[in-house]
Order: sequence, then structure tokens, then C-alpha cells
Amino acid sequence: MPSCRILPLLIVAAFAAPAHAEEIRSTLDDQQSVAVTIYNQDLALIKDQRKVTLGGGANALAFRDVSAKMRPETALLRSLSQPGKLAVVEQNFDFDLLTPQKLLEKYVGKAVGIVKTHPTTGAETTEQAQVLAANNGVVLKIGDHIETGVPGRIVYSDVPPNLRDRPTLAMLLNNSGANQQDVELSYLSGGLGWKADYVAELNAADDKLDLSGWVTLTNTSGATYRNAKLQLVAGDVNRVRDEIRFAAREMRAMVPAPAAAPAPMAEESLLEYHLYTLDRPTTIGENQTKQVALLSASQVPARKELLLQGRDYYYASSYGDLGQKMKVAVYIEFDNKESARLGMPLPKGVIRVYKKDGAGNAQFVGEDRIDHTPKNEKIRLKLGESFDVTADKKQTDFKRLPNPAKGNALFESAYEIVLKNARKEAVTVTVQEPIPADWKMLNASHPHEKATSNTAVWKIAVPAEGKTTQTYRVQVKY
Repeated sequence: MPSCRILPLLIVAAFAAPAHAEEIRSTLDDQQSVAVTIYNQDLALIKDQRKVTLGGGANALAFRDVSAKMRPETALLRSLSQPGKLAVVEQNFDFDLLTPQKLLEKYVGKAVGIVKTHPTTGAETTEQAQVLAANNGVVLKIGDHIETGVPGRIVYSDVPPNLRDRPTLAMLLNNSGANQQDVELSYLSGGLGWKADYVAELNAADDKLDLSGWVTLTNTSGATYRNAKLQLVAGDVNRVRDEIRFAAREMRAMVPAPAAAPAPMAEESLLEYHLYTLDRPTTIGENQTKQVALLSASQVPARKELLLQGRDYYYASSYGDLGQKMKVAVYIEFDNKESARLGMPLPKGVIRVYKKDGAGNAQFVGEDRIDHTPKNEKIRLKLGESFDVTADKKQTDFKRLPNPAKGNALFESAYEIVLKNARKEAVTVTVQEPIPADWKMLNASHPHEKATSNTAVWKIAVPAEGKTTQTYRVQVKY
């Protein structure tokens, strides 16, 4: 008979005997180290190393204190000290935790003891009862009658083996190596997440900022990871059927890069993502939110821009007044470059910006969200809208010209924008007009730049407590 047919029978025969064997329990006291790699999408890779003592041949191992949100189909146990000597034959993930209600549910159809206390003497008596149901209350058969509710304390003979006080991965193992071994259990889990938050402080001139980055970890996985080696993966990882799409080789070989210089978190590339490694162990407690430093940079060159952005709809029709006291948006931008004192790939998150007032107190001036930002890219933040800089805008002329060709339409229109500045210092406003189709500027009061094929941009200086009037005439062919 071919060996491939004999092997399953041998495995069944080998584990028929230890079905009632004493279970070996591994707790956090056996843990040598734990590594946690957290992704952006409620997903984490746990690598839990422990020292266990096994017998030869068949063993029943209960690996306690794993994540309650483990994905058991991703679990992998291997021996580090005796590679190839330890084989997992069967595993069961017991996440049904011990509670009074769960214990009662497990005893449906079984006998329990009901302890009653005499109200006068205080004497206790015990009688047998059978649990008939435990849904929305309890139904008991006591003697020859049925009772609902609990007439006393319920006493159970034992705890069912599939009801655990902590999440447990129960495994049947075949050990052909030494009794004492160092093993590693790796698995994917939900319930662990992280996000990046940044705090920036602008200087008085709005041309430099100090930037601090924080990582906020959230652990609702039902387990604690003591003195964990923490790594974070930034990037949009493709997942199939709620599983991360990484090769097994990459899952097993994920190690931190050696830090070249002291930093809160070291960064390295991982496939098409970025891996951040905390430079020290940290404990991630159950049901805990924790913050750790990601980066710190000072005197980063910054640029402030006041932007008035137009629309493209009014170039093909007559509109007249386009807006009074229009808001001018406030933007801050800076470069993620080493020459600008940064140069680290930044995970997506929210940047909150502060600036000191006249008394030296930092005041919140706006926030914006950034996406994953590679090195050498520009970061642009919209902080809000200017209080003191406004604009009045109107269409001063519109006419439809004779069609230049069949199927084409030709329009000519003129505009006036009055920019007002109530501040005590002069400002420069960027006027950005999205002009559709094929266009040409016929005349303009200020020089413009054709930033893209459908965008004209002006830089307009507005004096302190004054105003500047900008006019232009444009021809558009559809």
C-alpha cells in the first residue's frame, strides 16, 4: 500500500490514545518574547515565543492567552530549538470564555445541583436538577416538575473542556524531539489597529514649523502583549477574504532593520510598503489605547498660501455677480525632504497645526488629513479660511461669438475680482481659475501663468488695509 495512504491511518491511531491524556498548559509565564506587527486595516501579525515541556510522541497542548480575535486558519506553530521535530496534527481555537451564562448554556441537558437556604434557620439543602434550557432565563426539571428561574445557587460538577477562562489554541502535537523546546506560534488577528497623528507648530513668520508625529495603538483583541517588539506597516495591503495577502516567507521573516541613529521609530521598505520599528519593547495592554513617538523635526521650512479658487461653469454663460465677500482659503505646505529636516515616509493621518499668540500660548489654527506620503513629496494642508482677506467677483461682459467651425461654440467673457485685505501687513493672494476647453487670454491687468492646460494662476499683491482690483478677458472654444 502506498505510504501516502498509510500516513493518515497512522496519525489517527497515534492520537486515538491521548484523547483523554492530561493537557499540557502553556501560559504567559512560559513566554520568552512576543512580536506584534500591526497593519492599517484592523489586522496584526502576532509572533509568540514560549518555552514548553512536552512528552515524546503524542501531546495535547493548550496555548493560552492568545488573541480572542485570532484567525485560526493562519496559525502556525513551529519549534525553534528542534526544527522539524514537532508536528501539529489538529488544532482547535477555544474563544468561548467562561462566564456564568456560558457555563449554564454548556450544561443544557445535564444535571446540576441546586443549593437552597432555609430563610429562618439558614440551613442549606441540595437537590439535583436537569437544565432543560438557558435562553433568556433558565428552565429546570427538579424531580417530577418543571421550574423557571433559579430557586437557589447552581452547583456544577466541573468546567466543560471547551469552555476556557482565557482564549486558547488547543493543539494535538507529535513530538519526536527533546522534551523541552522553544516554540513560536505566529498568527493573524483582528482587534489591533494603529493610526498616525501629527502636531505642527508654526513660527511667528509662518515660514517654519516644528513637527511631531505620534502613533496611536488600540488593542481590543482580548489579550495583553507584554514587552512586545512592536512594528507597524504603512500602506494599503491587498487582502483576500479578510486575510492579508503576504507570502508565508514574508510573514516568517519580518524582522526590524537595525537603527542607524537614535530615533523613536526606525523605518525601512517592505515590498511596496513601509515598516516602522519601535526602538524599545513596549507592553500593549488588553482594552488599551497607547501612544508612542514616531518622529520629531524642528525648523522645517514652510510656505503659507492664500488661495481664491474659481469655478469653470461661468465661462459658457452670462452670470453677472459671482460672489461677495468670498472666502480665501489658507494653506500651509512643506517638503518631506532631508534638506528640509524631514525625509521619512509619513503614514497617513491627521496633522493638527498650532501657533503661539501674543502671550506665548499655543492656539489651534486648523487641521488636515494626509495620505501615505513618500520621501521627497510635498505636503499641503488646508487650515481654514482667512477672516481678514476676502474677494468680490463679477462677470463684467459675456458674448457668444460666431461658431468657428461646425460643432464648435466660441465664447468671450470678462471678469473683475476685487481682493480686500483688512490686515496691517500686505499679503499675496493666489487666484486660480479653472478655464475649460480651448482657451486664450485676450488681456489681463496682471500677468498670469498657465499652470495646466485648463488652469490660469495669478499672484496678486494686496496692500495692508487696502484692496487690489484684478481684471481679465478670456476667449473659450468648446
